[in-house]
Amino acid sequence: MLLIPCPWCGPRNQIEFTYGGDATVQRPALDAPESAWYEYAYLRENPCGPHDELWLHSASCRTWFKVRRDTRTHEILASARIDEDFVS
Repeated sequence: MLLIPCPWCGPRNQIEFTYGGDATVQRPALDAPESAWYEYAYLRENPCGPHDELWLHSASCRTWFKVRRDTRTHEILASARIDEDFVS
């Protein structure tokens, strides 16, 4: 199990959270060509190493936030509110 540090509630067990996906993906504009939507939906990177993700603290404060996690070791490197930068 991962111990995920919620910016509001502090460190909590992974079971309290819902994974929200890649925090670095940019959604295409509504009028973007079909090829841009295809790339957005199907052609994703599979990062090895530090990666930014979105998580929802679904069992407590119900707030979305960012987590920087090493995909090789699953070590949580940092967490931050959606509107904040990661602090090293």
